[in-house]
Amino acid sequence: MEAVTQERILRSAAECFTRFGFKKTSIDAVAERAGVAKGTIYLYCDSKEDLFYQSVHRELRTWIAELSKKIDPRRPANELLFELAASDLEFVESRPLVRDLLFGMFHGLLPDWAERFEELRTLGQKHVMEVLELGIRQGVFAPDLDVPATARVLQDMQIAGTLIGHRAQKSLTEVRRQQLAAVRLVMKGLEIR
Repeated sequence: MEAVTQERILRSAAECFTRFGFKKTSIDAVAERAGVAKGTIYLYCDSKEDLFYQSVHRELRTWIAELSKKIDPRRPANELLFELAASDLEFVESRPLVRDLLFGMFHGLLPDWAERFEELRTLGQKHVMEVLELGIRQGVFAPDLDVPATARVLQDMQIAGTLIGHRAQKSLTEVRRQQLAAVRLVMKGLEIR
């Protein structure tokens, strides 16, 4: 029962933080939305900041789990990487907390938590690193590929494309088109010649 209650609290918190932002979300609002007493929330977190962090972490874990389901080691890694890039965009657009985490927006919002948020951003590269390592084993990607650095570059490239799309108020279709074109360009550099 405790896990169910915790999940309900974190889901409700993510909904509140997404809708109202960190500053305007209160513990009372989260408790009301979750259908629990305010004190119950403090059984699962130490502060509003901790609740926020746990909510973001939950959203990120959901994203990683969804992407991990798509990784089939029997398929060529270059195809998988391209498909993950398309899936990333869709999920990140539907999960503003993950999007804002990847944009680095929480570092300034909660500077004392910046290091933890950076750890989450790195965790968000897990599925990309898995596919890059698979590609090396398959002989699709260069054996001397710096997997962590390449995963970070690919993540930053996706983030930049999404951010530019938001600033330019481009449609999701146009942003996706540009990001996938960028991934195609990068893929040529990753593949063995």
